[in-house]
Amino acid sequence: VQLQASGGGLVQSGGSLRLSCAASGRTFSIYAMGWFRQAPEKEREFVAAISWSGGSTYYADSVKGRFTMSRDSAKNTVYLQMSSLKPEDTAVYYCAARQWSHSPKFSAAPEYEYWGQGTLVTVSS
Repeated sequence: VQLQASGGGLVQSGGSLRLSCAASGRTFSIYAMGWFRQAPEKEREFVAAISWSGGSTYYADSVKGRFTMSRDSAKNTVYLQMSSLKPEDTAVYYCAARQWSHSPKFSAAPEYEYWGQGTLVTVSS
């Protein structure tokens, strides 16, 4: 599975941005997709995830109510609509995909086998 993320950029605090992640290759093996982010000098953290078949979504507490993850199965693409952005949302955002496993932890980065290249989101104050 190959993942191509796009949509990052510079936005003012309070603004909105939409990230996209297109999957290709063995997409039939995808069980869920997620977004993670890594700010400078910080560890990578979970942002959101979506189950590929049912569309259930999961969010980090820090983005609940502001970010919305969705998918377009026909296009093998997931989106992360980010609103009310804050300077602390500044990070490189990575999309990831995972196959089915016994682990129910959608927020665990090690559960994701495939990763995109990352797209930079900068929120100015």
